[in-house]
Amino acid sequence: EALFVAINCAAIPSEILESELFGHEKGAFTGAVKDRIGKFELADGGTLFLDEITEMPIHLQAKLLRALQEGVIEKLGGNRQISLDIRVVAATNQNPLQAVKAGKLREDLYYRLNVFQLNSPPLRERGDDIALLTNYFLAAHSTSISDEALQKLQTYAWPGNVRELENVLERATILSGKQ
Repeated sequence: EALFVAINCAAIPSEILESELFGHEKGAFTGAVKDRIGKFELADGGTLFLDEITEMPIHLQAKLLRALQEGVIEKLGGNRQISLDIRVVAATNQNPLQAVKAGKLREDLYYRLNVFQLNSPPLRERGDDIALLTNYFLAAHSTSISDEALQKLQTYAWPGNVRELENVLERATILSGKQ
């Protein structure tokens, strides 16, 4: 069974991200008291999911590109190459080509990662999904919604996408006392 290892590049401070991804050797930096395996090694033979790839610092994107091209990594503070068999999936909430133009994503990394692209349109462009999602979220609270209220939900623009819809429904359930 292949492993699936995920890391959110926006949630980890850039000073720590390299160690989280590639691991480190004891003594590589202050506080590195023992060797540490990074996410790449953990995902060997499986898939590494890099969420919010455009938030990764440019200097780490270069190291990531090398790892993808050559199939090897070096731990921080290490001097030996570690060969890996890994699939990398990357995601961003930004338009990746605009991120390239803005200097937030290396163009060569974009083309290396863009083997198979999936685009998930925002909720406001998927009006039919609102009723399905609403019923799904409300079923967890054993409650329902009127047709009039559902129509109002379907006309809203949902800038926060599905997370916003879920939170609105949870708040309404709490306020209604039907939780």
